[in-house]
Amino acid sequence: MTATDLAVTFAGYGLINIGLFYLNYLKLIPRYLDKKIYGKYIFVVLITVILFGFLKYGLGLLFHQHILTSRNGNTISFASYFVSTIFTSLIFILLSIILRFTVDWFLNERIQRDLENQRLTAELALLKSQINPHFLFNSLNSIYSLAYQRAENTPEAILKLSEIMRYMLYECNDNKVDLANELQYLQNFIDLQKIRFGDNSYVNFQVEGIITNQRIVPLLLISFIENAFKHGVANDAASPIQLKITVDDGHLHFYMHNRKHLHNRDAAGGIGLNNVKRRLKLLYPNQYHLIINDTVDTYTCELSLIL
Repeated sequence: MTATDLAVTFAGYGLINIGLFYLNYLKLIPRYLDKKIYGKYIFVVLITVILFGFLKYGLGLLFHQHILTSRNGNTISFASYFVSTIFTSLIFILLSIILRFTVDWFLNERIQRDLENQRLTAELALLKSQINPHFLFNSLNSIYSLAYQRAENTPEAILKLSEIMRYMLYECNDNKVDLANELQYLQNFIDLQKIRFGDNSYVNFQVEGIITNQRIVPLLLISFIENAFKHGVANDAASPIQLKITVDDGHLHFYMHNRKHLHNRDAAGGIGLNNVKRRLKLLYPNQYHLIINDTVDTYTCELSLIL
């Protein structure tokens, strides 16, 4: 094939095939196939392919010497040429369908991911919004008990609550916070509970490992500690509430154990543990391991997660 043959074939037939490709991709598929009008789509495609076949044959007649003449000098018949042209056109039709469905699939996947991310963001916002009222309700109950008893350390308890609420309102807006700040928040909560119980409070709170330059989702552990004080026995020196946090090589291990106060039941139920379990599932997928051992007399919780 000469340079002229190549130029004619590429310029003429190439542009016709590309036009057929984009006609099907941009017009026919959206108008018929996307709307599931299959019969009409097949009919229109066949008519289009036949018309483009005649267009190609007309181009062949125009450049008869280069296109409709075989290597041995014989003229290619109309039927033979037309069948070959139809086959080529159908290949371009098929390629445009494949491309269209591939693009649509990736587009739908992205839309689904965006919708899922929006749903998860809204759910996390709702879960986080539930923490503050839940915590505030329990804390105010504690301070009310102190005020009712006319305890001298009631102002100190209010100050501790103020520090806790400032952290929750102004420092927990990011997806993750400094682990050191979060642990200080837990310490303030424990101090508030110690004020409530006075000299009869027995809590062992230990932190081991390097906590600097570590980040954690805020307000993640507080529900476990709240439950320890709410349903546990905090005034027994022989069985104190045990709280231990160990940080090692980017992993955090949280351990909590308390003896249960059998006469202190939350009749209304609680959202705290269900909340934290859901947040763990959303924020640390396949990055945490939670074990809860709830017996008649004791409650033990162990949480390991990758920071």
